Amino acid sequence: MTRIDLHCHSTASDGTLTPSELMRAGAEAGLDVMAITDHDTTGGWDEAAAARPEGLKLVRGAELSCRWFGAEPAIALHLLAYLFDPHEPQLAADLVRLREDREQRAEKIVELLRADGVDISWPEVHGYAAGGSVGRPHIAQALIRAGLVRTTNEAFASRWLGARYFVPKTDLDVFEAVRAVRAAGGVAVFAHPNATVRGRIVPDKLIVDLAAAGLFGLEADHEDHSPQQRAQVRALAGDLGLVVTGSSDFHGTHKTVRLGAFTTEPWAYEKIAAAATGVPVLG
Repeated sequence: MTRIDLHCHSTASDGTLTPSELMRAGAEAGLDVMAITDHDTTGGWDEAAAARPEGLKLVRGAELSCRWFGAEPAIALHLLAYLFDPHEPQLAADLVRLREDREQRAEKIVELLRADGVDISWPEVHGYAAGGSVGRPHIAQALIRAGLVRTTNEAFASRWLGARYFVPKTDLDVFEAVRAVRAAGGVAVFAHPNATVRGRIVPDKLIVDLAAAGLFGLEADHEDHSPQQRAQVRALAGDLGLVVTGSSDFHGTHKTVRLGAFTTEPWAYEKIAAAATGVPVLG
């Protein structure tokens, strides 16, 4: 049976395995196809490609920070972009802007924590990112080191990064993001669209409109979806003619989920690979 995991993170954003380690872990987990989808960056692509084990196909992608402005306040959501040309001017500029904003946001959060006497520093947090895109999980690592929380999930609770020390970030308008991914020859899939455990979710009508704008698929099988939510996503995808994906959303030790915990059917992966014209699948 072909095992395909299309949503995995490395130290290029907020995972705990380097891109090389991620590739080795994918092979050890028995994956046949895996995607590297770091937040708002392609920074891990080259290392992952160089380290790809024989027999493991690599889908290069990114998870884009987006927002739907049709509600008040606007609703944050994530878009998985696969096999796009990283040099396409509009999307490349969008990614630079998102990464710069992520870093400025993280620095502001550290300043707020330090103002309250929390023993962490910006050099420490920046160092945890190891040259990748800085995010709140790196601040969580510093809080764990300081003995203030035990886990990343605890750090993301309202007492810490979830509310008290929350700083909003700049996101892409989701319609503009879908258009930019398509213009770069990529394929866009809505990540964990019904994950109410993450907060507010968008109405189905938005997904209908996104499908008309070029959205290619919906991620149904994900740890943050209940069985009922997975069924709802599958039904909506079927109504709209969208592909259905499943994936681990692996972050290493930042999460308990394992590589290949949820997988994508070969037919859906093949449709994604055939539709993309930006960069090819490696392997």
